[in-house]
Amino acid sequence: QVQLVESGGGSVQAGGSLRLSCSASAHTYSSSCMGWFRQAPGKEREGVGSIGSDGTTRYADSVKDRFTISKDRATNTLYLQMNSLKPEDTATYYCAAVFLPSVSWCPTVVGLFPYWGQGTQVTVSS
Repeated sequence: QVQLVESGGGSVQAGGSLRLSCSASAHTYSSSCMGWFRQAPGKEREGVGSIGSDGTTRYADSVKDRFTISKDRATNTLYLQMNSLKPEDTATYYCAAVFLPSVSWCPTVVGLFPYWGQGTQVTVSS
């Protein structure tokens, strides 16, 4: 069974930073495409970025150059470093995983991911 557990959300002022964590099993961490998604109230869930099992990353245009996805092999943890936060980044953030045959192709398509964490709230005030 794939379990994903997010942590690290909170409240921050605009321009601040937060780092979200997502812990996973060793197999999930090393073999899956993993993504970060977010959902603001009244809006659809959207992709923030993803990382393939080979470490290839991709980001939504809205967060490019502000957010960074990384992995820590020692702890099987996925991170989302968020800098220069804006009020429009306010949302519940989710990590997700999917096992794909490609090690680098890892698109942030919500419907592609069967495994999800419980979500962590990020609130950015102006």
